[in-house]
Amino acid sequence: MAEMAESHEAHHARFQRYQGGDPLAPPVDIAEALDKIGEQVMAGYSAERAMREYLRRGGEGRTGLDDLGRRVSERRRELLQRHKLDGTMQEIKQLLDKAVLEERKQLARDVDLDEFDRSFAETRLENLPASTSAAVNELADYPWRSSQARTDYEKIKDLLGRELLDQRFGGMKQALENVTDADREAVGEMLNDLNGLLEKHARGEDTPEDFADFMAKHGGFFPENPQNVDELIDTLAKRSAAAQRMLNSMTEEQRQELFSLSAQAFGSPELMQQLARLDQSLQSLRPGEDWSGSERFDGDQPLGLGEGAGVLQDLADLDELSEQLSQSYEGAHMDDIDLDKLARQLGDQAAIDAHTLRELERALRRDGTLRRDSTGRLQLTPKAMRQLGTTLLKDIAKRMSARQGQRELRQAGAAGDLSGATRAWEFGDTEPWDIPRTVLNGIRRRAGAPGAPGSRLIGIDDIEIAETEARTQAAVALLADTSFSMEIDGRWVPMKRTALALHTLIKSRFRGDDLQLIGFGRHAEVMDIEELTALEASWAKGTNLHHALLLANRHFRKHPNAQPVLLIVTDGEPTSHLEADGEVRFSYPPHPVTIAYTVRELENSMRLGAQITFFRLGDDPSLARFVDNMAKRVEGRVVAPENDDLGAAVVGSYLGSRSWPTLGGNDWAGWGGRGLWGD
Repeated sequence: MAEMAESHEAHHARFQRYQGGDPLAPPVDIAEALDKIGEQVMAGYSAERAMREYLRRGGEGRTGLDDLGRRVSERRRELLQRHKLDGTMQEIKQLLDKAVLEERKQLARDVDLDEFDRSFAETRLENLPASTSAAVNELADYPWRSSQARTDYEKIKDLLGRELLDQRFGGMKQALENVTDADREAVGEMLNDLNGLLEKHARGEDTPEDFADFMAKHGGFFPENPQNVDELIDTLAKRSAAAQRMLNSMTEEQRQELFSLSAQAFGSPELMQQLARLDQSLQSLRPGEDWSGSERFDGDQPLGLGEGAGVLQDLADLDELSEQLSQSYEGAHMDDIDLDKLARQLGDQAAIDAHTLRELERALRRDGTLRRDSTGRLQLTPKAMRQLGTTLLKDIAKRMSARQGQRELRQAGAAGDLSGATRAWEFGDTEPWDIPRTVLNGIRRRAGAPGAPGSRLIGIDDIEIAETEARTQAAVALLADTSFSMEIDGRWVPMKRTALALHTLIKSRFRGDDLQLIGFGRHAEVMDIEELTALEASWAKGTNLHHALLLANRHFRKHPNAQPVLLIVTDGEPTSHLEADGEVRFSYPPHPVTIAYTVRELENSMRLGAQITFFRLGDDPSLARFVDNMAKRVEGRVVAPENDDLGAAVVGSYLGSRSWPTLGGNDWAGWGGRGLWGD
């Protein structure tokens, strides 16, 4: 029994619970994830769905949940296509054939044997039933002359007992390989005590002391080391249910053979009686387990009863993992994924991949990237919006630099007056250092790590620069077309990215300017950047530029000392306007009254001194004529960018409205025309 316990412990040691992650791996980088999630949010996805989509697909060099789910499915299919369930029957048949052969040899060698007895024995062996189980039962009272044949036949009984136990208690087949009478008695005593404990628990009469006494006496049979009776029942029920599903998966002939042989286990029907009693208790205590399922095995690699139960349990684990990885059920969470099972089924690397995705999700929530609003919906935080905007600005700067041969967007220190604010230095910054803040940062750093070797007075991370503001202020109105045609023609996300980039640029570098974002479809409304980026496209007829211009002019009048800058992004002619009573009037083709109202309000913008730029999207000839005529009428400009260049066009136009040189001193106000922005 000591050897059996050691064998169980060695078997258990192979599957220590997986802790997850590489202790030497760098922390997860959420920058790429945030970019992808932000793009999905701008496309109309909720933040929750966008995050789930990213976790499903993964990122560059990062395995996603879909790939792990695919590997789980492949593993499941591989198990079914590799195995078949007649391993125990084949092993029994081999032992039976070997025993019969040895007995025949002995009958032929034994010269002292009575000829009648020899003939009777040979006839009996030659006329054994074709069924293995029937042949084994036929020989139950056979007087073996060969000691080797008797030993092989007895092995059949021991094999059946070990296999039946291995079905319910993994590892028993190996642990009882050289079983003795004392071992059989110990197994019988354990089963009797176990059944008594479970039946007492079902009646609600057991105590923690009952479980402790049972484990102190029989703990070597349970390498899983359950801590209470419920954990013990959970472990046994999963294995027992797998054994039942294996039985359900057999053919009717295989089941009959097994039932017929089971009485021979350990040479006594008592084992089967105890196991049947155990199965009955477990099924009543854990009815939620799958006791009626079955699988179709199409392979050629035979499985014994214990191995088959293990494979059926693996299949159940794979089904659970498939559901966990799908994250498609209500309340799904990355913490639901059982990394221990994943490592056992697909290897440690798969568990590490899932652990990385779990840490990424936690980082997105923990680092202030995602939060829930008052309704419980997940949203991008202002911090996340700033990070996204910064990334978009960098992309725009590269596009502008590539087209114009200029360096990355940076505000030179001489370009404006000190704002009084400071920020951490970044590569390429030309603003003057804030010496007091920089020195103070160095002192604080060294005070936090006294005696650190090679500690410098000033490090790169200590440097802070003095921010500057432009000498002139601007009141900027970005009018973004939110009609359904923008979504249909793939301009929805570029429009939102443009708005976010411009918002980030003004809030981070030109704080003296005042930006108002105005979306216009059937009607117009002023929007926060979070509202605009999360806006979902809706089927509502109308492009109400007139209403948007009313809101923009109201914004300009609130800032009489600022330079008005009007930026209009649209892909269609005005088809609706706002009446004096507040009602929206729609007409297609555009009604002359709608055009007149729009032109009148555009001329009001011109009278307020606004620098007006139209960003015409698409090749509609009527839109081109309308925009060109309007631009001439109000001394404005027209830019016809491709979708991918919209952000660079709008940012370039905004910078061109400034009265001081930027980006190396180019006059961005002269930009325009498809020749420059479209390939």
